[in-house]
Amino acid sequence: MTTYAIGDLQGCHDQLSLLLERIETRTPGAKFVFVGDIVNRGPRSLATLRQVQALGERARIVLGNHDLNLLAVACGLRQPHASDTLDDILQAEDRDELVGWLRRQPLAFADGDHLFVHAGVLPQWSAAQTVALSREVEQELQGTYWADFLGAMYGNTPAAWSDDLRGIERLRVIVNALTRMRLCSSDGVMDFKTAEGIDRIPEGLMPWFELPDRRTADTTVVFGHWSTLGLLMRPRLVGLDTGCVWGGKLTAVNLQDRSLVQVDCPQHQKPGKR
Repeated sequence: MTTYAIGDLQGCHDQLSLLLERIETRTPGAKFVFVGDIVNRGPRSLATLRQVQALGERARIVLGNHDLNLLAVACGLRQPHASDTLDDILQAEDRDELVGWLRRQPLAFADGDHLFVHAGVLPQWSAAQTVALSREVEQELQGTYWADFLGAMYGNTPAAWSDDLRGIERLRVIVNALTRMRLCSSDGVMDFKTAEGIDRIPEGLMPWFELPDRRTADTTVVFGHWSTLGLLMRPRLVGLDTGCVWGGKLTAVNLQDRSLVQVDCPQHQKPGKR
């Protein structure tokens, strides 16, 4: 079965519909993996979330930072940002069903020789360990006290992994790596300030996927999150955030032959912090 991985949607429903139509014309019955940030910043978050959910067993997703933000806003733990476009979801009759479905989704999963995450993978983690660590967070999100977990989840520390981490500090590092990370120091300390492209990286930092001795170097990691990086296609790396909400493209890649399907997108957000 052909599978397409699709980059950050961020509530761009019209572009998602057109992309799925084009894929269906090429490859009827294909399956899909969405690499996170299903909602927010675009104009139709509710319709986008409903459409992805309606794909049922044809689609899998990983959670992105904007999806986690929706969960936190929905349970009253965070106030919406000025640029958030979540009101249609928060006011929907099926809000609770959609929120319940979203919080049952993983932060990472593996399928064959592909590992899917939203942002990145710390260099110390193998593919199997990444999935196992994701499950630790999933247990919290799916548990009775999921709102308490979300209330403690936010923060930039610790900024590096240690096998000795326990409790919320351990979980926070896992969440930050899988949903927020772009750059690290050479020893794996995460940076959360820089969102520039690969040609404007501050001294002392590097993209997470270029860290030496990265244990997932023999696995094809598929990710999104980094719109200023754009489309990145390497033998063992696929970056798919091509800036749909910023006036770029919505991109899907056929994971079997690496062919692309893309849709041009209008600009819904002005340049700024991404």
